[in-house]
Amino acid sequence: MRSTYGPTSRTTYRSLFRTPEFTPLFLAASAQVAAQTMSGLALGTLVYRATDSPLLSALSMFGPSLAQVLGATTLLSAADRLPPRATMTGTALAFAAGTALLALPAPLWTVFALILTLGLVASLGGGVRWGLLNEILPKDAYIVGRSVFNMANGITQITGYATGGVLITLLSPRGTLLTAAALYATAGAVSRWALTARPPRAKGRPSIRATWHTNRTLLAPPSRRHLYLALWIPNGLIVGCESLYVPYAPGHAGLLFACAALGMLAGDVAVARLAGPALRRRLGVPLLLLLAAPYLLFVLHPRPSLAALLAALASVGFGASLLQQERLMAVTPPELAGHALGLHSSGMLAMQGVGAALAGSAAQLTSPATAMTATAAASITVTLLLTRGLRPVRPQSPPPVGAPTGRRTG
Repeated sequence: MRSTYGPTSRTTYRSLFRTPEFTPLFLAASAQVAAQTMSGLALGTLVYRATDSPLLSALSMFGPSLAQVLGATTLLSAADRLPPRATMTGTALAFAAGTALLALPAPLWTVFALILTLGLVASLGGGVRWGLLNEILPKDAYIVGRSVFNMANGITQITGYATGGVLITLLSPRGTLLTAAALYATAGAVSRWALTARPPRAKGRPSIRATWHTNRTLLAPPSRRHLYLALWIPNGLIVGCESLYVPYAPGHAGLLFACAALGMLAGDVAVARLAGPALRRRLGVPLLLLLAAPYLLFVLHPRPSLAALLAALASVGFGASLLQQERLMAVTPPELAGHALGLHSSGMLAMQGVGAALAGSAAQLTSPATAMTATAAASITVTLLLTRGLRPVRPQSPPPVGAPTGRRTG
């Protein structure tokens, strides 16, 4: 049985990269994150230029997350019932082909149909990837291994958005989409040729019934239900604010996204490495409030440089998700841990799509700055309503120092 309370002292970041297959899995995942950030920024810019619609721009960037609802209720059990290498290769190549098609001129309805299809394909990605990581690493190294992916995701998002902004200027949004497609193809090649073929982790065919049953089991106790709501809703609403960066500052959206990713990285590192266990138990709600509060100042229409600083400060609050997942694992049976994290990931991404839709709709009726302010206020309201169920409890054992981050890590 794998420990849920962290690695042994013998596990170091350097030792992880000496573990067979860890490095290719890490490189394939990083290439996909970079491709996702670049293609999302390019597609949002392309749609906004074509339609002048904040709603459609937001949905083009985060709409695929809405397909995670369907994936979480139908496909989640398949993550353990398909060969990992073949599945990772197939999903990466599907994204390469789909992103290349998005670079071609097409009717808007075709673009969104393809976006939602890719979102459904992505619902398998997280469960397969983290399940494979669980197989590759020694018994007590999974948590620290996952923390390496978390930090790399933050850095990759920073560079991906910054590079995407430059490429949009130099190559155009369509050229940037083709570059992202090449990155997806590279991830597929690394998965195919550098990972070992392994059998599925579980027997039997994927089952919708089994997926529903486990989902009900996980959501039944109030302790877990409150944690899931806190992991999904405040986070999703703030990603709705982020989805309006393009219409808010069309020429500086890459800067805002990069600064937000930098703040997220800083929050994860501070929570995981600098805050002690006693302090971490008290930081959950304050970090959720920090996640939203800076966006209230967007009602003043700050210039892009100040907006970037506010976005970075707010994104430090994404560290709350790390704390919530520590508690989620503490109240979840070990045999359900993988499905529990898959449900968190799918629900989180789905709520990010909902947040983008709500914020985009509000911006359509008012303005991007007004919509961002209102969405942040809604996030604060939800956090305050959930506060009673999120009161800190004293753990029976030391909590882990690393866990999945709260935003777009699949």
